Amino acid sequence: MWFKNLMIYRLPAPWGIALAALIEQLKRGLFVPCGSQDPLTRGWVPPRGEDLVHTVNGQWLLMLAVEQRLLPANVVNREVMKRAEALAKDQGYLPGRKSLRELKDRVTEEFLPKAFTSLRKTPVWIDPVRGWLGVDASSLSKTEEALEHLRSCLDEFPLSLVQTNQAPVPAMANWLAGEAPSGFTIDRDCELKSVDEQKAAVAYKRHPLGDEAADEVKAHLVAGKLPTRLAMTWDDRISFVLTGKGEIKRLTFLDVLKESAQDGIENAEEIFDAEFALMTGEFSRFIPALVEAMGGEREV
Repeated sequence: MWFKNLMIYRLPAPWGIALAALIEQLKRGLFVPCGSQDPLTRGWVPPRGEDLVHTVNGQWLLMLAVEQRLLPANVVNREVMKRAEALAKDQGYLPGRKSLRELKDRVTEEFLPKAFTSLRKTPVWIDPVRGWLGVDASSLSKTEEALEHLRSCLDEFPLSLVQTNQAPVPAMANWLAGEAPSGFTIDRDCELKSVDEQKAAVAYKRHPLGDEAADEVKAHLVAGKLPTRLAMTWDDRISFVLTGKGEIKRLTFLDVLKESAQDGIENAEEIFDAEFALMTGEFSRFIPALVEAMGGEREV
């Protein structure tokens, strides 16, 4: 159970909600599969086993399931035009806008029950003692989707973005112009973009950003380009890409961690728990280190 992405948020430390109360409130938004006329449904499912919140060493794991019917717009539009042409032959003129909208609604209603469905899941990690909440989602929209559903279920949800004294973009620029913060190393991927209307961009892929590239990167910084993505490694244990929006992408736990999580364990449930415990244990050190690298946490 390894996260691939991480968007970090703040809760009160400690967060005073009891686990039993959280579970009870989450039941307000349980997952129900798509009905015949549902384009999309979402809700909470057990991350593992039957418990709605999976707990290991005081760390909580929630899982949002989202099911969506796949009905491509071009399929609907093609059928609408086919029927519109048939109507034009019968009545001698093409249907108007209102008639086309009604026709599109009828086609959608007919085709939707036959459409295939896709199911995706978004894990949400909560450290109620230290006050961290992290979402493993590939985009900010999917992150917000999980948080909005959580917010709709809970009586109170005192959540905020982590605020640092230095924003990610200037922090990354300082690291590239000088040196990486203590405990971190700069890896081989970086993207820089200008802030003018042209939005000129340069990207380094699997390219050493040390000695031979340092002057080149600094020249781009002097020319007004700012870093929007930067690959880094923390403590030789976690590799990641930090974005200008504060997202942590391509989160990779290095082999030494994965091997220690599975050492001597063969049962799938025990491996799941061991990986979750090890991952969240690393998060409890990695997140404060990253926040400190950006000037420390700013009180809101």
